[in-house]
Amino acid sequence: IQDLRGRESAFQTSVHGFAALQNVSSRATRQTFDDEAAIQEIYYPEVEALLLEQTGAQKVLLFDHTIRRATPGADRAPVNRVHVDQTAKSASQRVRFHLPAAEAEEMLKGRVRIINVWRPLNPPIAAYPLAMADSRSVPPEAMVGIEHRYPDRTGETAAVQWTEGQEWWYWSGMKADERLLLQCFDSGDGGARVPHSAFVDPRSGEGVGRESIEVRALVFG
Repeated sequence: IQDLRGRESAFQTSVHGFAALQNVSSRATRQTFDDEAAIQEIYYPEVEALLLEQTGAQKVLLFDHTIRRATPGADRAPVNRVHVDQTAKSASQRVRFHLPAAEAEEMLKGRVRIINVWRPLNPPIAAYPLAMADSRSVPPEAMVGIEHRYPDRTGETAAVQWTEGQEWWYWSGMKADERLLLQCFDSGDGGARVPHSAFVDPRSGEGVGRESIEVRALVFG
């Protein structure tokens, strides 16, 4: 797993499935992320503006977020399993679930992406950093759809099998003003998507338990 620190500008969501952004300003404080209302009031607009700027999209719809803490008793812990959050099937279902029927069908005629914006809450990240695979190094046949059944819908994520030649990266010591864009689906040419997983890095040790937030977005156009 190679460290992308110092090579941030080399990665693009449309090619590699992920991008590393630096010097991202924010009004959110550590306390912001202890309050669901504050997250949506303060942090969501920042994420929406960032995605509009970085992708050139016409519309961004944030549909949920997850806070993960590598501490005993945490509601959601880092996921130590290689996966992709969405598949082509679940992506279209997402659009239809979150938009009125007529608008959803119109949006599905154009380019649709699902992108997660990931940031640390207790930087710098040492324990359980996030590893990302270059989309080009993971063939379609390595992806295995996994159903997730909920009371109101059935979703799908993808597990990822090991294949020869996979290329993995992580970003050492992520700071408060750094963001990872993780593209989980792209209906456009290339269809880059990023397999990813938390991992134990023997180079940095376990350190303080990692805390992070990922905000998930439908990106249109």
